[in-house]
Parts: sequence; C-alpha cells; structure tokens
Amino acid sequence: MDFKQEDFLKKYHLSKDDISKAQIDWNTLMEIYHDFNTYRTSYETQADFIANTLRRHEKIHSVKSRVKDPDHLIEKIIRKTPNRKEKYGADFQFSIDNYKEEITDLIGVRAIHIFKDDWEEIHNFISKTWKVIEITANVREGDDTKRFEELDIQIQSRKSGYRSVHYLIEFFPTNQKVITEIQVRTIFEEGYGEIDHQLRYSHQEIPEVLALNLLLLNRIVGSSDEMASFINLLNRNWTKMENEYERIIDSKNKQINELKNNIEEKATINSEDKEELIARLNEITINDNIVGLMGNLIKTSNPRNK
Repeated sequence: MDFKQEDFLKKYHLSKDDISKAQIDWNTLMEIYHDFNTYRTSYETQADFIANTLRRHEKIHSVKSRVKDPDHLIEKIIRKTPNRKEKYGADFQFSIDNYKEEITDLIGVRAIHIFKDDWEEIHNFISKTWKVIEITANVREGDDTKRFEELDIQIQSRKSGYRSVHYLIEFFPTNQKVITEIQVRTIFEEGYGEIDHQLRYSHQEIPEVLALNLLLLNRIVGSSDEMASFINLLNRNWTKMENEYERIIDSKNKQINELKNNIEEKATINSEDKEELIARLNEITINDNIVGLMGNLIKTSNPRNK
C-alpha cells in the first residue's frame, strides 16, 4: 500500500525541497517501498536465526532483533542520498537494485551484555561465526580505546555520548546476499541509547536543556559501567579467596585426621616420633591462624552474617 507524500514528509520533518534538492524520484521510492515489503517475511526469519545464534553465548544477557520499518527505510534513503552522491557522484540514485546493499541495517540485531569486560569474548564469537565486513566502535570522547586500536577496529567519536560496537556481517541464506547490523553494548549503554533515541526522534532539533541533561546522564551511565566492571572483578577475586579458604580447611582437616590415625596406631610414642608429631601440630596451628584470619574477613564482609 502507498502512503501520502504530505503525511510522510510531516511525520519525518522533511519537505518537498529535501526531495527535489536530492533529485529523488518519488515513484522510485514507492518501488523500493513495495520491493522491500515482499522481502520482509524472509528478513524476519533471518533476524530470528541470527538472534538465536547469539543467544547461545553465555556472556550475552539478552538479544533483540528487528526488520527495518518500510517508512523508516524511505526516510533513511532520503536522508542518505546526499551522502551517497558525494561518495559515488552526482548521478547516484537509490533503486530496487542497490538499496539492499547500500542500507546495511535492513536487519538489525542487538546483543546486550552486563559487564564491559565481556565484550571481547562476544567479539571473538561474532568474528568466528559470520563473515564480518566492517566493525565500528562508537565511543565518547575521552573513552579508553586502546583495545579497539589493538584489534584494528574503526573508532567513531560521538558527541552525543552514544556507545556501542557495530558489526556488519554478510551471509547467503539464498542466492541473494543479506547484510545485517549487529550492535553489541552493555545493559547500561542500552538504557541510555533507548532514551537518547526516543528524545532525538521526538524533535527535529533536540532542545538544549534536553541535550545537556542527556550528556549528564551519559556520564552517569559511563560511571555505572565502570563501577559494575569493578564489582565484577572484586567478585571474581573474592570467589577465588573463598575457594582457597575452603581448600586450606580441607587440607587442615586431612592433616589432623592423619595425626589422629598415627597416634591411635602407636601404643607407645618414642621421642623422635613425638617431636615429629609436635612439629606437624605446630605447622597446623600456624596455618590455622591464617585460615582464621581469612575466615573472619570473609564472614564480616558477608551481610548475611551481620
């Protein structure tokens, strides 16, 4: 079905001048609109397949997938036409023959993880599972980008504070190539991204008071991500210490049981055996003091014991 040009332009804050300046033929846009609708069901199947593949990774908290809305596709084509003319020349036009490769987020999948440190494992999984044709790390100015640079990942600084790593993958479920965008971000980045997206799409130009508060929220989100990563590291170290505590307790109990058995097996104990038993008991006592300190530290730090 078609939609009225006037209603469409009003909805997306566009004008007929935007169409004419970009030398866009409205009939061509309608052809793309109808062509895309014929592929939507197939794209939805592919989106589900990619999402389910990502869900198998233990570091991924949740996955969202979507196929681009046809109206949004037409809006994006209008918005991207000037850029493509700069790239390919003034004669470039979107058409039903090229839009599937030029618009790379017809299928969009978002993988959300909890801790920033989890990203690299997810990155490796995506790289091994699909043919990745492009990776872009969207960062805020001042963010640590060392690991992205080491992996030769393109870095894009966003004034809005938007953070997310974007992958373009390609595969051939049929004879026709499908390009999909996979976005990987933390749960905090997801929350900020959704808020930022809703506000920016609600205004042709976001009011300054909203923009300033968005940047404040972005700083809070960044700090929350860092704090969550620190808590995760602290938890790993604490778990390691608890396991070591349990190991020492088990070892101590085994030594005590061995000494008891030795004492019971010997009717009389000569001076040499006595000295050996005393030495072993002293060793256990010293270790017991260390274990006691560890145990007290663990217990006093556990709120269930307060």
